Amino acid sequence: MIAGYGAGSIGTGGFAALPGLVLAYYLTDTLGVAAGVASLVLVVPKIWDVLLGPLVGALSDRRSARTGSRSAGMIFGALAMPVLFVLTFTPPPVSPAWWVLVFFLLCATAYSFFQVPYIALPTELYSEPKARTKLVSVRIAVLAAAILLVGGGGPAVRDAAGGGPRGYLVMAVAAATVMCVGMVLTVWGTHGRSVARADAAAGDVWSQYREGLGALRSTPSFRILLGVFVVQALAVAILLAGAQYLATYVLGNEAALTGLFAAVVGPALVVMPLWYRFGLRYGRTRGFRVSSWVFACAALSFVGALWSPGAWVYLSAALAGIGYAGMQAFPLALLPDTIEHDAALSGRSRAGALSGVWTAAETGGQALGPAIFLLVLAGVGFRSSTDDDTVLQPDSVVPGIVLGCSIVPAALVVLGIALLRGFRVPQQVVA
Repeated sequence: MIAGYGAGSIGTGGFAALPGLVLAYYLTDTLGVAAGVASLVLVVPKIWDVLLGPLVGALSDRRSARTGSRSAGMIFGALAMPVLFVLTFTPPPVSPAWWVLVFFLLCATAYSFFQVPYIALPTELYSEPKARTKLVSVRIAVLAAAILLVGGGGPAVRDAAGGGPRGYLVMAVAAATVMCVGMVLTVWGTHGRSVARADAAAGDVWSQYREGLGALRSTPSFRILLGVFVVQALAVAILLAGAQYLATYVLGNEAALTGLFAAVVGPALVVMPLWYRFGLRYGRTRGFRVSSWVFACAALSFVGALWSPGAWVYLSAALAGIGYAGMQAFPLALLPDTIEHDAALSGRSRAGALSGVWTAAETGGQALGPAIFLLVLAGVGFRSSTDDDTVLQPDSVVPGIVLGCSIVPAALVVLGIALLRGFRVPQQVVA
């Protein structure tokens, strides 16, 4: 069951990583979309997804209470999202920005139908915090492997296929196939193995939708954990969005993205068991705080690329990967505890609704990251181009790229650390 659950991270990790890495660059440097317009193309679908997530969670709660399974929405997302992902990278010559906007919106919608119930499952698969931490740690290990495979391998496939529109299409087909297989394996591996809560939220869908949002007010542990996670997801998304620009315009090698990405994700695979042991010994909240500091220091060190760009940035990327592993594992290990805390306060389980709010907020952070980075580029005068054209960038572009990859994400992670000081879950909830 643990392996079956973990397989879903192949899809969620791939979808979280690859668009964040390449879609902004695809719009500005292959389709010739202006940076400001490209930021809107990326953020509008995610805003829609933010609104949709809690509703999907409420629907999932109702189905779980009625049938004992969340599989229907998950299988729809697992099959529809890969198809829509490929279509995102098949724009016509006329109005390509509109095409990408529409199909990326549909793709994000299908993704929610898988991701929201997927996040809710650990609460129903296991009741003990230790078992949940192990389950989530396995999931994050698979997540890191998927991010390395899809996020790192995607640009390599693109380059091997010759780059340009054809290269991106080949990349999309390969990535979509891998993501689909992982998500379908999770539906098969967890179907019928979770236990529907007898106290699951009742009432109409819209009342559950409101309750999911209401948990932000009524359950402080959920509110704080979500706030920290979203701020830090935004930081990671900004750094990922800037990686391709850092490789191309600062390091002078477009293909360096694959090496940078591998340097981030490779160490994450290695240190995941270490973070798991750290959490068991010193506490998951402390582990979250320590890993966040590691990531913040690593991100800040990229400032040095302003004066001396070189191979040393791979060491900074590896340090960021070590912190990133903990920043992913610990909040997801703590989330089931906050869901139980909410159930204790409200008198019924709202796992799907809370997971919907979580997914919506995470999606918003992931969307705003590339959009913010593109706005930084627009502010420093970045000039977009098509695949057939080469343009000379103003001197202000390189400092803007480095700023977006270093100081901005580091500051956001430090803000998250400050917010985490208020996080508490009553011991009787997790005992």
